[in-house]
Amino acid sequence: MILMLVLGIRFFQSKEPAPSQAPQTSPQETHQESVPLTTGTPPPPAEASAPATRATDESEPRSPRRVRVPQEVSRELLITTILPVYPPLARQAHVQGTVVLEADISKDGIVEKLRTISGHPMLIPAAVDAVKQWRYKPYVLKGEPVAVNTQIIVNFTLSGG
Repeated sequence: MILMLVLGIRFFQSKEPAPSQAPQTSPQETHQESVPLTTGTPPPPAEASAPATRATDESEPRSPRRVRVPQEVSRELLITTILPVYPPLARQAHVQGTVVLEADISKDGIVEKLRTISGHPMLIPAAVDAVKQWRYKPYVLKGEPVAVNTQIIVNFTLSGG
């Protein structure tokens, strides 16, 4: 009986590799399950980015969304200039200086967005208010008008009189 018990235990232990084979199958199944999840997850971003990249690659050579142009070029395209109103407090404080703005200009020549790069805080609002009203001729690239990004400099100087 003890022999049967020992044999039974050994037999049962030898059967455990079979269940351990099942866990080997189980990790494979888990691995197989995780492979589709892993494979399934990356392709949508890759597929989503691939058409966007292709569309961007195809559209950029034809007509980029926005191009950077030097200040000299944008100045030549300027058709309407509104002079800034010198802030009275800045005038009284004898504040002078230059305000440098970065501008996004639409393909229609309208100032869409302005960001301050530098300038005296008392002068910046007047410069921004004026430049928002400026109008440009469309910048043409490869026969099509495109939006541009450029720098604009507004000088504030007090007259010597």
